[in-house]
Amino acid sequence: MGFSTTDRRVRQRAPWALKTIGTVVGLLFAFPAAYLIWRNVTTDGGETFTDVVDRTRGPLWRTIRLAILVGASTAVLGTLLAWLTTRTDLPGRRLWRVLLPLPLVYPTFVGAAAFIRTLNPGGLVADLVARIGIHDTPELRGLFGAWLVLTLFTYPYVYLPVAARLRGLPASLEENARLLGSSTWSTFRRIVLPQTASAISTGTLLVVLYAISDFGAVQLMRYDTLTRAVWTTRLNNQPLSFALAAILLVLAVAVVVAQRVMSRRLAEPGRAGSGRKLILPLGRWRPAALATTFVVVVLGLAVPAASLADWAISGIRREATGGRELFISADDLLRPAWNTAWISVVTALVAIVFVLPIAYLVGRYRSRLGSMANAVITATFAMPGLLIALSMFFWTLRNPWAAEHLRGSVVVLVFAYMVRFGAQAVGAATVAVAAVPPRLQDASRILGAGKIRRFATVDLPIMTPGLLAGAGLVLLSTMKELPISLLVAPFDFPTLSTKIFLSFEDAFVAEAGILALVLVGISAILTWLLVVRRADHLD
Repeated sequence: MGFSTTDRRVRQRAPWALKTIGTVVGLLFAFPAAYLIWRNVTTDGGETFTDVVDRTRGPLWRTIRLAILVGASTAVLGTLLAWLTTRTDLPGRRLWRVLLPLPLVYPTFVGAAAFIRTLNPGGLVADLVARIGIHDTPELRGLFGAWLVLTLFTYPYVYLPVAARLRGLPASLEENARLLGSSTWSTFRRIVLPQTASAISTGTLLVVLYAISDFGAVQLMRYDTLTRAVWTTRLNNQPLSFALAAILLVLAVAVVVAQRVMSRRLAEPGRAGSGRKLILPLGRWRPAALATTFVVVVLGLAVPAASLADWAISGIRREATGGRELFISADDLLRPAWNTAWISVVTALVAIVFVLPIAYLVGRYRSRLGSMANAVITATFAMPGLLIALSMFFWTLRNPWAAEHLRGSVVVLVFAYMVRFGAQAVGAATVAVAAVPPRLQDASRILGAGKIRRFATVDLPIMTPGLLAGAGLVLLSTMKELPISLLVAPFDFPTLSTKIFLSFEDAFVAEAGILALVLVGISAILTWLLVVRRADHLD
């Protein structure tokens, strides 16, 4: 009796060379977290445990409060918008489906700066409302400012998976409930919500991890979370900085564990259906639904774009009319743009090369060692970028060999980026490897093709679309990464994100606006190609 394809895959043993490579890759991804733990154990700062607890209690509580608020608001907003655009007769819903994911193009620190310079006293909106007699506008700072910015620029992490799940939900489930007398709200609560709970949970997990790890937005909003505390103490109080980093790491792990425990209790969603989709009439709620969607798009997309354009145009016009010259030249614009582009492409390619052995161990050989390495890579996604940056910064500073050969090099920068975003590539790579039919491998082996030739002529052509999708996600994320770029990049290697952030910090608003428009433009093109267009094709 012959074995099935699945059985044959399970019974294959992974080559020892592949296992060795997989072990090395897993250890490399675990290194930043291990180094932080080691520094906490071996560093003596002369402070008692009580002193450390007293100094970390405030930032910890503020971080937890912000993460809970942002997670709750994005879960509600993302689910509501997904339901409105996929299951109701909302006017212009095809247009809204294109516009609603686009706030992802803005790094959160760019969005925070746009809101500060637009809504705060002296900003664009404040000047407009002053013309109608309103002169007292509130200042957008602290918890409310950080919550608003993170909510508006991270809700797509919930919106996209929930919308995808709703598009695949068969209409018969809701129609049967309506025939049995359930109201629209009761149907949503009893049918739709359980079917989308896993998608909501997954998206909310990403948002909470983002809120915990965010540095740029909370720094500009002057809200003292753990990330801001780590940043401000990294040089003058290293023991406290490492203690804060350890707490931040434990908090991120606790969030992931809590989400997994909760996801096990959620009802398993049914299979996606096809065919006719149920469209519910909004009736008297249509104006409110349309207004909500419009306000979200205006605040999350139009206001930042208008702010950046206003700063850039004002600066150019001021210089042209004999005012203050712009402190930015063509080289100041082209060099960071080029650095950002090529380092992101290199990181994406390196990430694919490093995670591909893990994908083979998991997708083809079902190796336990591969599963462990895959778990390590996935877990590093929960590690905030600032902690990876801190780990690599002090390792290259303290280790004599690293200080001589690696400090201030693009090698360490690419490695830090890869560890931060490798999890975005490993999932796509595993699916791509599993998609290669074993019978093609068997046929090429019978025809005498060696391992390298089989990889080049059979595996690689089939895997390329999936590998490119994973690489694209890494590329898009690398372009917008801030803490790693600030701490790990060579001194003579400016990127768009660092130039924008430092320009905002130094109040060079026009220069920051020009740089941000370039970054947002590139990010918008990639988001359209990698996210919006693919989601629209699935509709």
